[in-house]
Amino acid sequence: MLRPFYLLLFKIFGWKINGAMPVGMKKYIIAVGPHTSNWDFPVGLAARSILRIQDAQFLGKSELFVPPFGWIFRALGGHPVDRKSSHDVVEQVVQIFERHEKFILGLAPEGTRKKVDKLRTGFYFIAKGAGVPIVPVGFDFKRKEIVVGAPLYPKEVGKDMETILAFYKTIHARNPELALG
Repeated sequence: MLRPFYLLLFKIFGWKINGAMPVGMKKYIIAVGPHTSNWDFPVGLAARSILRIQDAQFLGKSELFVPPFGWIFRALGGHPVDRKSSHDVVEQVVQIFERHEKFILGLAPEGTRKKVDKLRTGFYFIAKGAGVPIVPVGFDFKRKEIVVGAPLYPKEVGKDMETILAFYKTIHARNPELALG
């Protein structure tokens, strides 16, 4: 519904899409990075519409889902996560994948907009537990492009995380001083 609007905004601001989402794949995780700015969210909404994955869901900190604006994040496909306690979020999300015939989940491997020393591994273990691939996506603010990488099927955490990190090293964050690396 908003796709023409987002296409127009991308054209006006000079953004483009480099790559495409998997065709015919009903379940996967979109790992979006680097996550360094509040601008990542509106850019992500636009990209989701332009790439025709409007039904992609996302996880967000539970504080976003309280009144008065919590309903907006839920309506956009958000699911709150309590980051202050361990409620075995990985297993809960794996079960969501198992209950649905089609489920696409977008999340930020850093888990925050703050500077981190390494990626969190929850997204990886959700994908491995659910038997779904990870599609790395980068928001490159310097080149003004959304970069879609090849799907990665989790096999060996060390090597796979190196592959994912190598992908993100080519992406220019909105706030480079907060990017991993």
